[in-house]
Amino acid sequence: MRILITNAKINTVTQGIIERGSVLVENGKIVEVQQGTFSTEVDHIIDAKGLLLMPGFIDAHSHVGISEEGIGWEGEDYNEWVDPVTPQLRAVDGINPMEQGVRDALEGGVTTVCSAPGSANVIGGTVCVFKTHGTIIDKMIVKDPVAVKAATGENPKRVYQNQKKSPVTRMATAALMRQALLKARAYMEKKQKYADDPEKQPELDLGMEHLAMVLRGEIPLKVHAHRADDILTAIRIAKEFNIRITIDHCTEGHLIPSEIAESGFPCIVGPNMTSRSKVELMNRTFETPGVLYKHGVKVAIMTDHPVIPIQLLPLTVGMAVKYGLPYDEGIRSITINAAEILGLADRLGSIEVGKDADLVLWEGDPLTIEGKPKLVMVNGNIAVNKLM
Repeated sequence: MRILITNAKINTVTQGIIERGSVLVENGKIVEVQQGTFSTEVDHIIDAKGLLLMPGFIDAHSHVGISEEGIGWEGEDYNEWVDPVTPQLRAVDGINPMEQGVRDALEGGVTTVCSAPGSANVIGGTVCVFKTHGTIIDKMIVKDPVAVKAATGENPKRVYQNQKKSPVTRMATAALMRQALLKARAYMEKKQKYADDPEKQPELDLGMEHLAMVLRGEIPLKVHAHRADDILTAIRIAKEFNIRITIDHCTEGHLIPSEIAESGFPCIVGPNMTSRSKVELMNRTFETPGVLYKHGVKVAIMTDHPVIPIQLLPLTVGMAVKYGLPYDEGIRSITINAAEILGLADRLGSIEVGKDADLVLWEGDPLTIEGKPKLVMVNGNIAVNKLM
């Protein structure tokens, strides 16, 4: 299927803005981007009538599909809160792609989501990235696993204090995280040492296999950390084990921006459009992304859906822009920055030849309440069409 979108104002994100341009899509990929229009044989032509064409937005941290809307406990599949260390879990096994949150994302111009286990556990399991158009999660996956979820701070303390088991302190949370990584390292060493002796090989352990991917540098640890001291603990452990992490939430990141910048780790900031509902959020501010950016930190912005409804992702960015984040960086925070942080910039995050044809035509500024997605394309398929 060859589709030509013409007469559009194209924000490529990485290669500037084309005031009146065209994009040719074939077999789910972008095959041509240029000023003006061109003559070619196509199956379908979309006249954008001057509307803004953007890459589909990316939410780099959510619980879409794994925390279903409107059905209470039966759809809450993101926290296995009976054991603080559960690296063997996989978010993909709990995702219902036909739940309302996925549809809301799609209609809101969010074409890719990173969906993770929750933050009840010190180690929560693997994280996946999927497109928001489809009915079968296995066919919607972009990458699985993309990370292993971990958590510091208030949440594990609260959950396990109620169960009268460890961790009930930040010390114990950090110790359990280290212990899990040490166990995985020993597991890897034993596998390597006895590679030629199957009888001495350790029993296959799914959780250790997942953490081994982190230790080998194949995927990062996706660390829930709100407070400044928890952020620094995450950085400390990452340095001890020479692993990559993403700092997710980063609510007090504006208090220690130089230290975060020095670490080299990216931040996925949010959810900011919420009340200060717990102690960790006392210093919540819309200024955090802008402060981090000005110190050289790569920043993405998230909803943490269902904390903020995922279709409001562009508005959360708009608030960050209002409080100091440059507009272009706001756009990048839910396009190319998010794609780079997730390790998917070769496919997502900008309008460039060879990338997935995830495209959205916007009426008005997408970072404001006037912004309305009029057409949403995922993998070259028209998923939402309100142009008529």
